[in-house]
Amino acid sequence: MSLNDSLEGDVRDFLVNEAELHTYDDLTKVNPVTPTTVLKCLQARYSARVFYTHAGCTLVALNPFQPIPHLYSLDVMREYHSAPQPQDFKPHIFIVAEEAYRNVQGQVEPVDQSLVVSGESGAGKTWTSRCLMKYYATVAASSHKCQDTVERIERRVLDSNPVMEAFGNACTLRNNNSSRFGKYIQLQLNSSQLLVGASVQTYLLEKTRVAFQAPNERNFHIFYQMMKGATEKQRQEWEMPYNQKFSWLPNADKTLEEDRLQETAEAMISLGIDTDKRTQIFRVLASILQLGNVNFSLASESQPCDLDEESKATLLQVPVDELQDCLTVRTLRAGKQNVLLKPCSQSECVIRRDCLAKVIYAQLFEWLVTFINNSMCSDNSKWCNFIGLLDVYGFECFLLNNLEQLCINYANEKLQQHFVAHYLKAQQEEYVAEGLEWSFVRYQDNQSCLDLIEGSPTGILSLLNEECRLNRASDAKQFRVRLEKELSGNTRMSWDKFSKQPHFIVAHYAGRVSYQIEGMMEKNKDPVPPELLSLLQKSKNPLLQSLFAASDAEGNGSRAQSKVVTVVSKFKNSLESLMKILHGTTPHYTRCIKPNPDCRPLTFKKEEVITQLEACGIVETIHISAADCCYFTLELLEEQRDRVRSQKAFCIQCCWRRYQRRQRAIRTQSATLIQAVVRAWLVRREVRRWHKAASVIQARWRSWRAQMDALAEAELDNAEDLLEEEESCSLPALDPLLKERGSVQLSSIPEPVAVHGWPLGLAMASAPNITVALTATGFQKVMSLMATLKIPFRHGEYKVETNQFDQGVASIRAQPRGSVKLHLRRSPLRYADMHPGQNADGVTGFNQILLEKT
Repeated sequence: MSLNDSLEGDVRDFLVNEAELHTYDDLTKVNPVTPTTVLKCLQARYSARVFYTHAGCTLVALNPFQPIPHLYSLDVMREYHSAPQPQDFKPHIFIVAEEAYRNVQGQVEPVDQSLVVSGESGAGKTWTSRCLMKYYATVAASSHKCQDTVERIERRVLDSNPVMEAFGNACTLRNNNSSRFGKYIQLQLNSSQLLVGASVQTYLLEKTRVAFQAPNERNFHIFYQMMKGATEKQRQEWEMPYNQKFSWLPNADKTLEEDRLQETAEAMISLGIDTDKRTQIFRVLASILQLGNVNFSLASESQPCDLDEESKATLLQVPVDELQDCLTVRTLRAGKQNVLLKPCSQSECVIRRDCLAKVIYAQLFEWLVTFINNSMCSDNSKWCNFIGLLDVYGFECFLLNNLEQLCINYANEKLQQHFVAHYLKAQQEEYVAEGLEWSFVRYQDNQSCLDLIEGSPTGILSLLNEECRLNRASDAKQFRVRLEKELSGNTRMSWDKFSKQPHFIVAHYAGRVSYQIEGMMEKNKDPVPPELLSLLQKSKNPLLQSLFAASDAEGNGSRAQSKVVTVVSKFKNSLESLMKILHGTTPHYTRCIKPNPDCRPLTFKKEEVITQLEACGIVETIHISAADCCYFTLELLEEQRDRVRSQKAFCIQCCWRRYQRRQRAIRTQSATLIQAVVRAWLVRREVRRWHKAASVIQARWRSWRAQMDALAEAELDNAEDLLEEEESCSLPALDPLLKERGSVQLSSIPEPVAVHGWPLGLAMASAPNITVALTATGFQKVMSLMATLKIPFRHGEYKVETNQFDQGVASIRAQPRGSVKLHLRRSPLRYADMHPGQNADGVTGFNQILLEKT
């Protein structure tokens, strides 16, 4: 069996089970990798309404040509943003967005990121870029800090889309919302990866569409929005009645989703364009439509053409006679001062009219871009990294292709070369540098096509510029002859010998395109007569006047000496600047595929898709990724890597836990030691306080005891003297001093005696029968008193039997007859029972002192 037969057998075996083809979310899993197997997998997934598929480093996006709201909801955004591994989810454009965002977020020195969205016109690049901007505006603005500023930036970033699409997109044969300009949007992030601003760079607006539209195509969206969405008042202000037809608005009866003036107006308001500026903008746009209806009547060669009365352009707010002169009379300069006026032919008047409309629209578009950047661009000090979104016009091939299509396809060739250099070539060279036995996968290198277009001095663009700089009339046939002479040896260049129109054919990476030479040199020169610029500077419309305020007539002797800057020169310089930015970032590729040429929902045309797959290098990309996987038997390596990572992780966890246990033990031991020291210090301090208090109490107690003993001895002596006096006198007078001090003759005093300052314990130890009236409250206090005095509890009165003589002189220890009121207070000291000495009555310590002092 031959190798081809074996391969075909493998393909048949693979395609037998078509019910499982839609489950291949990564085309590198396809085995074998052939255009047929890749195509069948994409077709199966498209039929199952799965529109995203991984292809190695690239994401393939198939355009469903119908809204799929649930696929791009906020919940889906949050799901991919919060996922630990978004790659484990189903393929989605949000995976590419999140990967770029985490690359900026997770690196020590973050690298700027670029998301390159490529594909043919109508493949869905604009919609994809719109989803990416919505994603970043959602996930990168989730901070509560400076919420007003964040929401304003987010709103303006999103609102820049409808405005730029209205002014820069149009309906073409291949796409209802085709970008007629290229844009690179930089989303500016601060050090916390929060969205703080954005800027837009634009490339090569197709301004010729203002004055010329191919059959079945339309002008820019904004004009149709004005026609279909204006109110009656706005129509009167813009001089656009319902029954008026505009020659520059073909296919006006065709209604598209993009024909929404209200959405564009609200976006302009959100961007900060005030009412006066919006009014002036729409008046300028209406004046451009009026210019399209300006017709010129035939005149003799010596007389200038006349403008029809009904086609006066009044909204330009310039003098009508000067407008007519500028459109119908050409100013020729001979030397520095001589000025000649030459009437223009009818065709020349039309060219000058179209030039006026195009230069006004181009200046208005640039003003809008500048205003948008000023409204949402942040200072350089506030942002440190950016994520760039490149939404560029797709590869185009129409029946008639001119300078615009050449520049557009040239830009696509540069992007394809960037992809080839970054992945297809660099990846394989890395394998060889690592010493792997690698056989290079062949891929389509478009460097030869780029050399043909931009080569110097014999490239197409170089020869075109050289032809335009020559001071002679443009000749398409002569330029074709020169191209054939200079580039006949290049295999990428060819000519159709049977075509009567001067042309050349370029074999691009995406297919062969025939370019018409007629009119190409005039578009490249893009001349603007100085008198037209001078006229616009006199406009009464403030916006129109400001658009050309910086312009001067140029050419007053200096223009002839200055170098002519052509359209392709400016475009080439801006494209090189873009590629320099892309090379300084980490790129992420999304290839948009157009499933059918008619933009019909859920329709898959194999021939259309296979051409795009082969052209953009998807099959080669899968080959390299799949061969890489085969060389290393990828699943085993992944398993081994997971096992090694698990072991390393386990080892790290063990070391970390051991370290944590040791640190915890050290902290516990240190805390215990500190607690022990503190507790010992507190106990020592408390004991010192106790000893000091006990010493004070003992000193006071001994002092008081000594005083009481001295007083008792004095009272006993006085009592003996008093007794002798009583014997000599039957009823002597009671000495107040002795009564006050408590030395009384109990048998001779019938009334109760108030005892002042007597120690209670001493007074009650040997007292005669007395009645004790207690003033203590509460059951606990009464019981405490009884226990302290050792008085037996009885209901009612309490009696104390004396243990001394019934009559005679009572000492300080005797109890006087009568009632004694006891006023008890609880000791405030915590350790009041620490006694300085023992007492027979059982009441010790400071409580004893309080009771005897009461």
